[in-house]
Amino acid sequence: MGTKQKKQEDFEILEKEVSQHEIILFDDDFNTFDFVIDSLIDVCNHTLLQAEQCTMLVHYKGKCAVKTGEYNELESKCSRLLELGLTAEIV
Repeated sequence: MGTKQKKQEDFEILEKEVSQHEIILFDDDFNTFDFVIDSLIDVCNHTLLQAEQCTMLVHYKGKCAVKTGEYNELESKCSRLLELGLTAEIV
């Protein structure tokens, strides 16, 4: 494999890694655990266990990355979480 081809492949891999974003869910004082769990299952397609773990992390750590992907894939999911009254952002 030539050096130029290797550099191009490295660049493509790096480009794919850079395009990944996360939805960060933040803790609040008004949504119940069950509501947050149900929302993560519905919006982010989490399993019950994933949703419970993320909810616990949000509660004890103040925030948690609940979904990773390309920005355009996450935008509608983040908007839906916000519509449900959760506090979230894409980073």
